[in-house]
Amino acid sequence: MLETSLIFKLAGISLLIIVLDKIIRSSGGKEDYAVVINIAGIVIILMMVLGLINNLFNTIKTMFSF
Repeated sequence: MLETSLIFKLAGISLLIIVLDKIIRSSGGKEDYAVVINIAGIVIILMMVLGLINNLFNTIKTMFSF
């Protein structure tokens, strides 16, 4: 079952990325930095989700191996 703490972590990271993006874009033409922050946030979130996908595949593998 999916833990609620992981959902809150993902939501918190997403909100932090959104706030940083808005602050950097409004500070005057630093869109390159905003893009780098967005990509870093996506990578962090994907790393967290990949652990869950790995657990899912391991569970499926043990379910169907006799």
